Amino acid sequence: MNADQARERVRELRTLLNKANDAYYQEAAPLMSDREYDRLLDELRRLEEEYQFFSPDSPTGRIGGQPTRVFPTVTHPVPMLSLSNTYSREELDNFDRRVQNLLGHDNYSYMAELKYDGMAIRLRYENGRLTLGATRGDGTQGDDITSNIRTIRDVPLTLTGNYPEVLEVRGEAYMEMAAFAKMNSAREENGETVFANPRNATAGTLKLQDPAIVARRPIRMFAYDLLLEDEDRERTQKEKLELLDKLGFRVCEHRSWCPGIEQVHQVIEKWGKLRTDLPYETDGVVVKVNEERYRDNLGQTAKAPRWAIAYKFEAQQAVSRIQGITLQVGRLGTITPVAELEPVLLAGTTVKRATLHNEEEIQRKDIRVGDRVIVEKAGEIIPQVVNVVLQKEGERGEPFQMPETCPACGSELVKLPEEVAWRCTNNQCPPQVRSRLEHFASRDAMDIDGMGVAVVDQLVSQELVTTFPDLYRLSAEDLVPLERMGEKSASNLVASIQKSREKPFEKVLYALGIRFVGITVARDLARAFPSIDALMSATKEDLLDIDAIGPRIAGSVRSFLDQPDNREMIRQLRELGLTFKSEETAAASEKLAEKTFVLTGTLPTLKRSEAQEHIEKHGGKVTSSVSKKTDFVLAGDEAGSKLEKAEKLGIRIITEKDFFEMIK
Repeated sequence: MNADQARERVRELRTLLNKANDAYYQEAAPLMSDREYDRLLDELRRLEEEYQFFSPDSPTGRIGGQPTRVFPTVTHPVPMLSLSNTYSREELDNFDRRVQNLLGHDNYSYMAELKYDGMAIRLRYENGRLTLGATRGDGTQGDDITSNIRTIRDVPLTLTGNYPEVLEVRGEAYMEMAAFAKMNSAREENGETVFANPRNATAGTLKLQDPAIVARRPIRMFAYDLLLEDEDRERTQKEKLELLDKLGFRVCEHRSWCPGIEQVHQVIEKWGKLRTDLPYETDGVVVKVNEERYRDNLGQTAKAPRWAIAYKFEAQQAVSRIQGITLQVGRLGTITPVAELEPVLLAGTTVKRATLHNEEEIQRKDIRVGDRVIVEKAGEIIPQVVNVVLQKEGERGEPFQMPETCPACGSELVKLPEEVAWRCTNNQCPPQVRSRLEHFASRDAMDIDGMGVAVVDQLVSQELVTTFPDLYRLSAEDLVPLERMGEKSASNLVASIQKSREKPFEKVLYALGIRFVGITVARDLARAFPSIDALMSATKEDLLDIDAIGPRIAGSVRSFLDQPDNREMIRQLRELGLTFKSEETAAASEKLAEKTFVLTGTLPTLKRSEAQEHIEKHGGKVTSSVSKKTDFVLAGDEAGSKLEKAEKLGIRIITEKDFFEMIK
């Protein structure tokens, strides 16, 4: 390659990598895999060094994306550097040799920490109080997203223990995979665009302008670094993590002190096998020189420190062929295309189906029946098609076309202007009826024991139930003929259905399946409008007066209650004895007034939601994390780190029996 060819290749790589940077950091929509990005970045770095083609605008000198224009910009007093990546044992050994050569001895150790696949954030505390939360941005400047950061429950608003006047914390915001899957499922059901993975969901959420929306999304945080003004160079990374824990931060327990590089390899091998068992995504292991006093000597490049490196795992992907595209009908009539695949082994399980999300996603990726495709598990949970393996146009099938009618009932499909999903408008469409009944009977709704998917399927296919009121008219004799349903099982199910009449108004509201009304919104509605009559007479403006409710939720509630079929269903459920009025709280005591509780572990008889209801009825409140402001920790079996933290802080720990004694 001559100089002109190299110059042209450098220009091409810079353009491509800048686009990839913007897509990854600004739009939360990656154009390529991490490994492909690193490969191209290494190629660009080699060409720049070989031919002396340096530029301050080159991606080799960048750390992240530019800060957005919608938040105030803040300057980081200590740059938030990125990390160099490696994918092989040999390169990791080379890193260790460089450390040893730079220091001139081998009297050092390592900390090996899981690399979280999320979004780096910076926190600043003054006199023990959170004063700033910011994004990494370009490493030197980031966005002030303090109002959004405050909604993350793992971020303490005030510190515990002995803390200095000023300190800064670096951490990773992320979403656990089960919570991400649940959120994506709800978005898909509501006709909203789904997130590609938990990292994208986290990054997109933290850049929203409305903190109320951020608060409703399941963002967590791990703290991984601590910056103090005292600059104690004798402090180690291991000690910093322990101090973060004492100050009230959530620190990942899966960290290992390693006396040498061989022990680091063992940790990497261990988590390469066990990472799918974790509740969150990890894409590698971060290796840091443990002794802080050596870091100045090791120094840093413009992009990354020389005392740390990230070993990245291979993405778990597989290649399969699409044998067909089928359509699923959701609870609210949402039509979701699904790829029927040739069976392929992926992340320890055999995958036969993968979601295609919606028609626009299929068209964007140009997915067709017969295509060979790359499949991965989004968040290691939901199989999805990443892209089509390049193949000749003449060898491909016809482009996918969404049918005009529902595959289950033949009704016309509609697509609202503001949505990406098509919907079946027939409320009696069997798959919709099944999904609504499963939701109605679920634990957080009416909690009908024994009414699982198989039972619901039979109730609908045998036309025993088409609406919620039909459930309360069932007899044991109706159920006995069903498959695997003896007389005792039938009697138990009927008893469970009848018992559900006692569920409070907020549970009934959630069970109705009103679009956008989750558990929390249902509780807010029941508190603001203590009866169904009050709610049905409320205007959209009345609904908007509730803090947590915006125009979309208010419009959905009003639309549901205005439909004659829904009003008739509510009338019948009232006649059948369901609760459509909030209980008066005046009879409850004030025994727990101004007391703060934290719940942990599995209680002998109470569910956590039931324990919380008891606490709130008696004037107390429940928080998710232990702090010096916590009065009691109500602990059950298999209590975890919250119990340990309570013991360290000297907070009173009580059993369920103690709790019942308190409220009598």
